[in-house]
Amino acid sequence: MRKVANVETVPIQIPDGSILPVRLFPSEGARRRTDSLDTTRIVVVVLPGLGIPGGYYDPFAKELASRGFDAAIGELRGQGDSRPRPSGDSRYGYQELASVDIPAIFEVVRERFPDSTPFLLGHSMGGQLGVLYAARARGRLGGLILVASGTPYYRSFSGAKSPGILVGSAAMSLTANVAGFWPGDRIGIGGFGRQSKVLIADWSRLARTGRFDPSDADIDYEERISRLKLPVLSISIEDDEVAPPSSAKHLVEKLPNAPLTEWLQPEPLGHNGWIRNPRSTVDRIEKWLRDRA
Repeated sequence: MRKVANVETVPIQIPDGSILPVRLFPSEGARRRTDSLDTTRIVVVVLPGLGIPGGYYDPFAKELASRGFDAAIGELRGQGDSRPRPSGDSRYGYQELASVDIPAIFEVVRERFPDSTPFLLGHSMGGQLGVLYAARARGRLGGLILVASGTPYYRSFSGAKSPGILVGSAAMSLTANVAGFWPGDRIGIGGFGRQSKVLIADWSRLARTGRFDPSDADIDYEERISRLKLPVLSISIEDDEVAPPSSAKHLVEKLPNAPLTEWLQPEPLGHNGWIRNPRSTVDRIEKWLRDRA
């Protein structure tokens, strides 16, 4: 275990040999001591968006820790400080991330924060993966927080954006299949970085069909998701063209039995700006979490 300032980094190895670092942020002691004995301690586990390194979320996690919440950031396979980089040998997609990687991340979190109830916070694709994991976790989460997270389903976008997503997602999947992986580090489209072709195929299928149907899925995710009853906070961000409110709505409509709270962040922070400018967003998250503690 490596510790830098108040950040602990625990590397985990998953069965295919990939190394995923988990970044841990214990809540600040002064705030922690103010909690009453009957208050539930909470750890917020952050899953990044596609192409965004885990370390980019450090200011957000530190803001949570300063409010008395434990926090963790799980790196997505192939991104940030994880190794190796995606290549033609990479065969992982939504199924592997939801059934292998995220459970391994949560094992580290539970070992480090055994007295804290985990809430999963997913950004963009991280929110999609969080919903899939929740469908598998069967009550082991306190709730879901979806920030700037929806689906890329083309019908959930309006105007010229809709057919552009339909055509663009198919082109991305085709390119990834030809190259053996998505070469986002070379062509720079979408800011997604280099990715596994299976992951891009799963994302593209979701964009076309609006359904979670990952390659090699071992469960009916749509059916399992529809039965979830855990509380959900969905936050859309003003000026977010990647996950506008209509996209976010399509994702939460898949959870008809989950108690839902929706909020539009009025500051024009766009898809990623809230991460480095977190205070007002964390204000809303803190209130929602305190109501459930």
